[in-house]
Amino acid sequence: MWQEFKKFALKGNVIDLAVGVIVGTAFGKITTSLVNDIIMPPIGLLLGKINFANLFIDLSGTGYNTLADAQAAGAPAINYGLFINTVIDFLIVAFAVFLLIRSFNRLRLADALLPDKPDVKDCPYCFSSIPAKATRCPHCTSQL
Repeated sequence: MWQEFKKFALKGNVIDLAVGVIVGTAFGKITTSLVNDIIMPPIGLLLGKINFANLFIDLSGTGYNTLADAQAAGAPAINYGLFINTVIDFLIVAFAVFLLIRSFNRLRLADALLPDKPDVKDCPYCFSSIPAKATRCPHCTSQL
């Protein structure tokens, strides 16, 4: 069983998947930082100096000023500002993945449209089909 597991774990696909997960996690952190630190502050400024991370509905009715205060007190809250940040984060990741797959598909389509190199060619002297790598025609013995 150990040998079978080792064989499975060391396959190229499993290693590629692990690398993809690690890079994807790092990309997710970068995207989250982009949303929280770069995109949302100017949007909040344009909408009247709103910090989306502090948008919440206090279900306890106490009236906390910030989400941090409500969380410190253990009050139940609906954190819709954090949800908005997460939705924007998802949209950016989804768009980036879309662009990546789109460019990959275009490359694959371009490769599919390229004509395959023929395995045979015609002799310019006797017009017989000969191997493409031939340097002398086997039919008429002409030098190619």
